[in-house]
Amino acid sequence: MKASEIRKMSASELDAKLVELKDELFKLRFQQAINQLDNPMRISAVKKDIARVLTVRRDVELHGKDA
Repeated sequence: MKASEIRKMSASELDAKLVELKDELFKLRFQQAINQLDNPMRISAVKKDIARVLTVRRDVELHGKDA
């Protein structure tokens, strides 16, 4: 997911996306623990997406939606 896509989301959409990504990360880690994970690179991709969402949320908090 690109940062430009995330910036277009509203605050409630960002919160929903963050919950969805954290849930996905939990499931991926669980699959990794029981050796059923097909693509281990997906974990790092989801972590980066979580960081992007958190960064955009913080940016909106500090500068408003226009920044």
